[in-house]
Amino acid sequence: GFYVLKEATAKVASNGKPFLNAVLSDRSGSINMMVWDYAGPVGAGDVGKVIKVRGEVNEYRAIPQINALRLRLADENDHYPLDSLVPTAPIDAETALSEIESLIGSIEDADYRTVSQKLLEKHRAAFMSIPAAKSVHHSYISGLLYHTYRMLLTADFLAGLYPEVADRSLLLAGTLLHDLMKEEEFTFSPLGLVTDYSEKGQLLGHLVMGAEEVGRAADECGMPESKKILLQHMILSHHGEPEFGAAVKPLCAESELLSLIDLIDSRMEIYAETFDTVPVGEFSQRLFALDKKIYHHG
Repeated sequence: GFYVLKEATAKVASNGKPFLNAVLSDRSGSINMMVWDYAGPVGAGDVGKVIKVRGEVNEYRAIPQINALRLRLADENDHYPLDSLVPTAPIDAETALSEIESLIGSIEDADYRTVSQKLLEKHRAAFMSIPAAKSVHHSYISGLLYHTYRMLLTADFLAGLYPEVADRSLLLAGTLLHDLMKEEEFTFSPLGLVTDYSEKGQLLGHLVMGAEEVGRAADECGMPESKKILLQHMILSHHGEPEFGAAVKPLCAESELLSLIDLIDSRMEIYAETFDTVPVGEFSQRLFALDKKIYHHG
């Protein structure tokens, strides 16, 4: 079958012959693999890639492992469902994007609508496919799309609930664009999962890069300076507090709502992902992201 090469270490046995000690993974979990009398070509440089393996499962010290008989890198002629190898968002990406485009198209303010549509088109491919995080929440294929989609639905509802204080156009634009530059904040595996933070991600972060990207697009579209600053403020403040990574605190109703919507969706996703591993009627272990354990009541 086809699996992701998660780890690979070339070694030499006591008889002097080379072998490969590796770990394979798919969506169901991981398993160790041994390839005896093997010196390549698949090796440590292929970690993160998909390989095709034929072998037998046996046990070593009561733990299942694969004794590989044949293996090779997958190529363009191979066909395998990506969602069988790596976790993916529980949505149809094309449908979600279509609904997002409809919401953005309904933004009444022409300046906010134009900048939003321009940046969505520019970043469409990454926006549809990349995870929203490395590990804490939405850390799967199309995670950013799923996260932003649900946030936009919430933002649209809250803008209608609080029209006396919230500008719907600004709130929807800020919600769409708040995490857009995670595309450059992370580095990715060949299958699209986050492997680490990029140099720019560590030195600048997606809030600063996002504000810069919005600023450039706003200038190109001729957006008034006052609107550009408000939209940049949405990006820079959406983490709520400096201790959580915000460059500034939210100082307008729309940025306040955006920070709360982001918090709600990320925390509910943590609950959902935790419930997948915690039986009904039991408590989880302490969750670092929530600073507490949670109860799965069923």
